[in-house]
Amino acid sequence: MQNILLLGATGSIGLSTLDVIARHPEQYRAYALAANRSVEAMVVLCTEHKPVHAVMFDADAAAELKRRLAGVVDTTVHAGEAPMIVLAESQHVDTVMAAIVGFAGLSAALAAARAGKRLLLANKEALVSAGSIFMDAVREGGALLLPVDSEHNAMFQCLPADARARPQMERVEKILLTASGGPFRGKSRSELTEMTPDQACAHPNWSMGRKISVDSATLVNKGLELAEACWLFDRKPSEIEVVVHPQSIVHSLIRYVDGSVLAQLGQPDMRTPIAYSLSWPDRIDAGVEVLDLVKVGRLDFEAPNLSAFPCLRLAYEAIELPGGMCAFSAANEIAVDAFLSERVRFTDIDRVIEHTLKTVDLAEPSNLIEVQDLDSAARDIAGTFVTELTG
Repeated sequence: MQNILLLGATGSIGLSTLDVIARHPEQYRAYALAANRSVEAMVVLCTEHKPVHAVMFDADAAAELKRRLAGVVDTTVHAGEAPMIVLAESQHVDTVMAAIVGFAGLSAALAAARAGKRLLLANKEALVSAGSIFMDAVREGGALLLPVDSEHNAMFQCLPADARARPQMERVEKILLTASGGPFRGKSRSELTEMTPDQACAHPNWSMGRKISVDSATLVNKGLELAEACWLFDRKPSEIEVVVHPQSIVHSLIRYVDGSVLAQLGQPDMRTPIAYSLSWPDRIDAGVEVLDLVKVGRLDFEAPNLSAFPCLRLAYEAIELPGGMCAFSAANEIAVDAFLSERVRFTDIDRVIEHTLKTVDLAEPSNLIEVQDLDSAARDIAGTFVTELTG
């Protein structure tokens, strides 16, 4: 029986994780659930899954959740970041699913790594903004790090176990990172100028939140995943190639020196990588519809259009800069927020990122305080530039 701490219980990854857990009650238990401030959702989840602990990052939300659960379930409610860290280190927790978006869950994920937990990583900030710090914690703590993003999980499945354990994977010639291309695949730069937030959020394959949907439309998400893959598998950016695959059936591929190419295929359903990460090295039923290749009919691949979607080019450049991806990610969040509120155009997003990378004082952070300082500085610069664009 694995006792699981789920950081980000009310998000899409959290809900998919709970779905998989519920299918295997003899193997997994939702020991603790953590969220930001979604009280209504947490009331439902706590009533259904009966965790021993529930944590709300927001103190007012924690007080309300405690009131709502009183006399309903025997769940202890906590407030703030500190209880998440304590639970991540607890001897009662075997597995930590790190699925809180942003910095809110980063400290707890680091604590789980240092405590040597089975760590299921779905929090991009851990590697994008603090990759060196995070991977050092994984090594020092002896944690079992399992990537949950469908692309990185696919890479993990296609790499031999001994190669994953070595600093250098000599037999791997290239990692092929697939991208759906998003809702604007095939459009020119000029066509993208007038795209609206609703159009950008209409992803053809995946059901996602608005911010990550825009990231998919700009190919920023592939840039973030590129950085993650570099840290996870100790590769240089030049050793990872992004390939647009609109069907989202092939989640990533590994090309070996002998010419062999191994690919992981599956439905665009996050329960597959979640189930694999929970059960590795075994496999369990994820509740996912069987992949019918005859029904799929065809699998297409093409190169990304970096002229129309320059954010991916900027990501390749940022990875080579000290602290570059931290600034890239921060600037993107400011730009996407401005786009979603219709203050800037879709094609201004990459302009904000490029301006920030050229302006901010970059340095590789050595601790979380420095990560947050660089993130804050990049946000200030990006925010100022957004104001200039809208003025």
